[in-house]
Amino acid sequence: MTIRLLLVDDDDLVRTGLKMIIESDPVFNVVGEAANGIQGVALSDRLNPDVVLMDIQMPEMDGIEATRLISEKSPDPDEGPRVLVLTTFEQDEYVFQALRAGASGFLLKRTPADELIAGIKVIAQGESLLSPSVTRRLINEFARTTSSPAGPEVTGKLDALTEREMEVLMLVTNGRSNQEIADELVVSEGTVKTHVKRVLAKLEVRGRTQAVIFAYNAGIVQPDTSS
Repeated sequence: MTIRLLLVDDDDLVRTGLKMIIESDPVFNVVGEAANGIQGVALSDRLNPDVVLMDIQMPEMDGIEATRLISEKSPDPDEGPRVLVLTTFEQDEYVFQALRAGASGFLLKRTPADELIAGIKVIAQGESLLSPSVTRRLINEFARTTSSPAGPEVTGKLDALTEREMEVLMLVTNGRSNQEIADELVVSEGTVKTHVKRVLAKLEVRGRTQAVIFAYNAGIVQPDTSS
């Protein structure tokens, strides 16, 4: 299987370097390049790549707005591009905004080449990905700054989940992959994928990362206060 990628970054040298690294693995095919968010959204519409590697700070339209527009055009992550934010910026505010906009993951540009390639494959398979160095701090801070009593709409969505779907959601919030969840529940990976898809549909979120945010914001998962 070939994974089709779109690179969106305003730095020509960065795009060239990323393309060389990515296409060193024959499973990847870089189908397009864009220098700003406007171009990125247009090319995503036309090329329908599997994964969009998105920079955040760009002229004309930044990566956060571009991510939001791409996500809105394909609310079902199985039917549209998945966005992996790749940036030099580690500030929480950028990551929060990108994840809320629909990004499936986040990595720093200083990430080693082998980890970048592995990360793109994770995103292409429908998993979520956050830079390990910032994941816990981001989730904890997000939970502290946005936590509020769950309203009727949130409660209704949670009530719609079956017991098994709630179990799957909790494992997703713990960062488990589909295969790890399958091993934990002693079911097939295909069954887990079906459960995850139903959870996303019932919560009305796009992707696993937004499901995790939903769970923390709804208060069903508590932040780690030890850090």
